[in-house]
Amino acid sequence: PRNYTFRSREFEQMELEFFIKPDEVAHAEGGAPAEDAPVDSPAPNWGWKQWHQYWVEQRLSWYESIGLPADSLELHWQTDEELAHYARATVDIMFKFPFGVQELEGIAARSNYDLTQHQEHSGKSMDYFDEEAKQRYIPHVIEPSAGVDRMILALICNAYHEAMIPNAKGVPEKRVVMQFHPKVAPIKVGVFPLLKNKPELVAKAREVYDMLKPHFACFYDEAGAIGKRYARQDEIGTPYCVTIDFDTLGENAEHADTVTLRERDTTHQSRVSLSDLLGRLKSGLSLPL
Repeated sequence: PRNYTFRSREFEQMELEFFIKPDEVAHAEGGAPAEDAPVDSPAPNWGWKQWHQYWVEQRLSWYESIGLPADSLELHWQTDEELAHYARATVDIMFKFPFGVQELEGIAARSNYDLTQHQEHSGKSMDYFDEEAKQRYIPHVIEPSAGVDRMILALICNAYHEAMIPNAKGVPEKRVVMQFHPKVAPIKVGVFPLLKNKPELVAKAREVYDMLKPHFACFYDEAGAIGKRYARQDEIGTPYCVTIDFDTLGENAEHADTVTLRERDTTHQSRVSLSDLLGRLKSGLSLPL
């Protein structure tokens, strides 16, 4: 209905139910933590405030890890008027969309409301016996709840860039470049033979493609000029392109068994040996070597 996929009649959502001890149980083990205590390392005596702040920071960190810059995100602490009647606190993670700052996710401290409601309407006890505390209680819940469609839209909005890139004749042309973080780029590597009418180049390019595809989502393309192929990969956000040319085959002995590696965001090109290619790509894509 509004703003592309931001608000739709059908949507995907992901939630996490994180169960915690009631404050009185947690504090009995080690006293109440200081209000300004850091929340980077969980402690047994944490109450709901610490766990809530912990999940706010974890979720912010996660969004940054998939490519949303910290300065594109904001936190909105819901006021008493905005809070659900059962919530102790709710923080909304907001993203600066082109059409305004809008919510991506809410992280709510829901007390024990969910399980007490289950208990009341199911007739089944939701008590949990804590072996360490030697007592029963109904767990409380911290609930991060995120819109998947909104997250994807935020990634697309953040990745979209227009750049002036020289064409085959050296004339600058406006191109769309999707600067996705490597973690979320749909295709990680494009593989091209310089020319499709040279069987030896095609065979070598296929060999390189077969070498890489067990490790990454790869795309093989031999149609059109090499500049057009680069442009197509830029438009879908592929971080790296590998080109097999005559130097690869040994026409220039110094560059035998090397390929041209092109980086999407800088358009920088370098020669990389075939023996080093896999490691170079894994490093650039922040994947385990």
